[in-house]
Amino acid sequence: MQRIIGVDVGLKRVGIAQSDVTEVLASPLGTFSSSEALSVITNLVEKGEVRLVVIGWPLTLRGEEGSSVQMVRKFISQLEKRIESVPVVTLDERFTSTLARQSIRDSGAGRKKRRTKGLVDTTAAAVLLQGYLDAL
Repeated sequence: MQRIIGVDVGLKRVGIAQSDVTEVLASPLGTFSSSEALSVITNLVEKGEVRLVVIGWPLTLRGEEGSSVQMVRKFISQLEKRIESVPVVTLDERFTSTLARQSIRDSGAGRKKRRTKGLVDTTAAAVLLQGYLDAL
């Protein structure tokens, strides 16, 4: 059974989430450096576990491409060279970090856990992916 992967590319870290095999629920997978994220996704694809990769597209509040677009384009280009057999799509990522922070607060996570580097990134990837899954 294959899954869909959600990716939130940031300046310092890349958050990755994955769907369950029924493509109903998204779960955080982890936070990685850019090169580690490329390897993680490539390994999952090579194992035959992934049918689609959804990457957050950084738009401004006005719906225009944000300053991080070049960074995300570069990541997508590197990823597509590695996983030619699996499609990569982009999805508006506006408010995913805000929703991730709210989700973490709502989960009752203590202050120390909320400050864990990467928690927001991997949760944002899950929020992004869940939005995609909900729209299916």
